[in-house]
Amino acid sequence: MAKIFYARVEEFWRKEEKYAYLDEKQHRGNIEWQEIQPDAKHNWLTEGMHDEFETFTPIGDKKTKGSSTTRTIFNTFGGGVKTNRDVRAYSFDQNALIKNIIETIDAYNELVFKWTRSANKISNIEEIIDYNTKEITWSRDLKLDLERGKEAEYAEEKIRNALYRPFTKSSLFFDRVLNEEVYIFPSIFPTPRTEKANRLIAVSGYGRKGFAVIMADRIADLNFYADPAQCFPFYTYNEDGTNRRENITDWALEQFRSHYKDKAITKWDIFHYVYALLHHPLYRERYAANLKRELPRIPFAPDFRAFAGTGARLAEIHVNYEQQPEYSLERIETPGKPLDWSVERMKLSKDKRSLIYNDFLTLSGIPPDVFEYRLGNRSALEWIIDQYQVSTDKRSGITNDPNRDDDPEYIVRLIGQVLSVSVETTKLVQSLANESLLSGQ
Repeated sequence: MAKIFYARVEEFWRKEEKYAYLDEKQHRGNIEWQEIQPDAKHNWLTEGMHDEFETFTPIGDKKTKGSSTTRTIFNTFGGGVKTNRDVRAYSFDQNALIKNIIETIDAYNELVFKWTRSANKISNIEEIIDYNTKEITWSRDLKLDLERGKEAEYAEEKIRNALYRPFTKSSLFFDRVLNEEVYIFPSIFPTPRTEKANRLIAVSGYGRKGFAVIMADRIADLNFYADPAQCFPFYTYNEDGTNRRENITDWALEQFRSHYKDKAITKWDIFHYVYALLHHPLYRERYAANLKRELPRIPFAPDFRAFAGTGARLAEIHVNYEQQPEYSLERIETPGKPLDWSVERMKLSKDKRSLIYNDFLTLSGIPPDVFEYRLGNRSALEWIIDQYQVSTDKRSGITNDPNRDDDPEYIVRLIGQVLSVSVETTKLVQSLANESLLSGQ
């Protein structure tokens, strides 16, 4: 029988350190190898994984999702929207989005017309596809739709609100043809009206770039954290917005009520409990290796109400971040520079205590604990800096500009609000750290 041996170096070694290590060892025989065996789920690298994780309640299960007999907290879930053409399908400016997407629709439908009326003169769609065109970014599903003769259609109701990245709202053209995959979202937010009632918990896809979680009240992008996001909604609907259903299973409700001997527990309580638990420092630290390999599993913490209450507050400030008070920052204006609220590209000072907003304005007094609230590989503030900049796509020439003519101070205000959210989140997470994660701790 074949055997597999494994060796590793420090996770954060730079390339040069790895080369030096190999130079030192010279031969594979000089390296200390460890024979490895897969676990029951066929994971070969199990270092840091904890067996009790398997005893916790699954948040969801791909094999049984949507089934009436599933034994999970959420009945169904799915990935964020994947457009494969973000430059044209998303924009800070709704009017720019409409212009860009109509250009794509016109160019694509022209090819559909050519293909369907070729009278067998064209044997393969590749004969009419120009991969260098600025109007269309080709992908597998779009080519299949072309081959089927399926036209793209513009409709005003397809212009939707989306959360493209953490604390980064954008307009999205939500459409099965010009989005590569819409996944479950036609049943989560089928209409704008459902955004007022529904919420979802988005977790990073198996933690490849660090586990992350946030709650949202609108469509989320697949690469929400620069890592695939799985979304767990509270409600699901028919695609016309009717037949609203709670997505937390009756089975889960009974499990929680039975365990805590509390018939007053509601499904919203469980939703908020899950959200808080996924922020618990010990949970994320202890089960980091498990979370890299599978969806979260949820233990029964001793104090359900403490978690549910904290989760409700986290949900409030994360979903309604634009309604939070601004953190008080010192505004330092550059002498001789005219008043200017627009950004090109912001950057932090070396000590991360100040944010250079533009040539006119620097915001100073950023508290250090802001950077403790992280979503994947960035803090909330760093996501704002990364996303709220003017960018121009080289291929299409499309510029995406976050500045608002109708609200010039929006980004400055947003920075203060996200700082307030970050500071309060850090305090709430610290309070969670005082709550036992498991009985007997």
